[in-house]
Amino acid sequence: MKRSTPASATTAVTTAAVCLMALAVTLAVHSLSHPITAAAAAKPAADNVLLESMDAELHRAMTSLGGSDPAQPKPYFLSYAVSDADSIAISAQYGAITSNTSSRRRMADVQVRLGSAAQDNTHGDHRNSALTTVPLPLTDNRAALGRSLWFATNRGYGRALDSYLKVKTEQQVRAKEEDVSGDFTTEINQPNGTNSILPPSPALAVDSAAWEPRLREISGLFQQFPEIFLNNVSLQASTETDYFVSSEGARVATPNHVARLVIVARTRAADGMDLFRAETFEADEANHLPAQKVILEKSLALAKNLVALRTASITEPFNGPAILSGRASAVFFHEVLGHRLEGQRQRGDSEGQTFTKQLNKAIVPSFLSVSDDPTLSTFQGTSLSGHYSFDDEGQPARRVDLIKDGVLNTFLMSRMPIASFSTSNGHGRAEVGHMPAGRQGNLIVTSSKAVTDAQLRQLLIDEAKKQGKAYGLYFEDISSGFAVTTRNAPQAFSVIPLVVYRIYVDGRPDELVRGVSIVGTPQTVLKGILATNDKQDIFNGICGAESGQIPVSAVAPAMLLSVIETQRQAQGTNRPPILPPPTAVNGIAK
Repeated sequence: MKRSTPASATTAVTTAAVCLMALAVTLAVHSLSHPITAAAAAKPAADNVLLESMDAELHRAMTSLGGSDPAQPKPYFLSYAVSDADSIAISAQYGAITSNTSSRRRMADVQVRLGSAAQDNTHGDHRNSALTTVPLPLTDNRAALGRSLWFATNRGYGRALDSYLKVKTEQQVRAKEEDVSGDFTTEINQPNGTNSILPPSPALAVDSAAWEPRLREISGLFQQFPEIFLNNVSLQASTETDYFVSSEGARVATPNHVARLVIVARTRAADGMDLFRAETFEADEANHLPAQKVILEKSLALAKNLVALRTASITEPFNGPAILSGRASAVFFHEVLGHRLEGQRQRGDSEGQTFTKQLNKAIVPSFLSVSDDPTLSTFQGTSLSGHYSFDDEGQPARRVDLIKDGVLNTFLMSRMPIASFSTSNGHGRAEVGHMPAGRQGNLIVTSSKAVTDAQLRQLLIDEAKKQGKAYGLYFEDISSGFAVTTRNAPQAFSVIPLVVYRIYVDGRPDELVRGVSIVGTPQTVLKGILATNDKQDIFNGICGAESGQIPVSAVAPAMLLSVIETQRQAQGTNRPPILPPPTAVNGIAK
């Protein structure tokens, strides 16, 4: 269900054309949020007042809106989705706390559909006309809650009516569409799927007195590296209960709670190239994050690697074999394949529809299978960001086997039907304030052609020799990527690695390089996967696309590809800091 989603490590381009997946770095604090204490008080016992108010106003609206006048039709569908969340964020840099903020907010998404499931006000370019978003009172005041929902419903009905009239007019003058599917699916009620009221999310409890010293210690570690001019260590925690009711009878309440510790450090090479490293730890609550020793060890390794990158060789454009680490492969599959298997991308005159006509055909090597399973909260003991119990259209989360033994079976479906599929499979997802669309949750890649890391490395060297290359590449860590899926732009992708090595065929030591960007087109690169290693790795992050920024996970083994194309990243012109940083003596800058 809907969550207050953290912002990404880099700015996400939230259009239908582009998705960007990145490490989660900061927790979004809405302008309509209100202060709370560090350890939020438990929600009132009358927690169902909110749900009951939603039920009552929805019933009143459905029986009162519209009527016999054809110019003011009754809605055929109405839903209320409310996100009720508390959050806290504590940040530190260079051994000192820089912020400690908390917030509380309630937001409602009201969806109004006029016409029929075959054609309604959301048709074509008018999809967002169904949605109206408003803040709700933070107290369980029935009168105030009802008045706010009434206001949003009336405003939403006006928008929907205006768009419905435009849709009917446009249909008279435009050519026949390629996919004539309806605008909304008709769902068969699942067991417990339309009436599942889970207990509200537990109160947010973060012990600031214990966490602030930990953050100071982690961030203080970077003081010993004068080359690192910026670091930030942030603890982000939230607890949220999502409510959904609809005119079809859906009545759902689901809890969500998550804690993240994010470490980011930046430096600049002498030639002006900006470099950064990031590390994210995630758990269901702050107390379950890794021990301080583990975090300090990873932070120290991150800092040393970042300093080494400053003097690493700058990459040259490359076209040859490469190994993607498990984390790199996870982002690679999310960007290159996952987005092109989202349902809404299979219809519409502007979509590239890379795999729309490839159902029941092989699109990846036969030793690979791909599923998306948001019902998994953990994988091999690690929390997964893409877990949810119900999607943002009130549908139960389901595992979907997208590809079996290389063959494409299905797509990730919301309640927007396409020619091949007329029902949802529980993947209608959205950030608050956005219309749900078919999106990834936990994308999981498995392989039946697995070898050890040593064998995979040797296969890389053999392939490089076969192609007459002096070296192959190894992509160890990655920050983000993006994919373009529309027809009016190249069907391309880009993935931004952070740590890349050249592996030489003549036995020279591996060489660290910087400034690398992976580019390519999906169908060519996917069929060039030669083998994988025998263990899977996890990337937790944030994905931004047309339905907003949502938490996602991808799980994959390391992979050997016969051909990866790289180019140089854009290079800055600013000098590193001219004045060296002050040295610290007993905590005082000198």
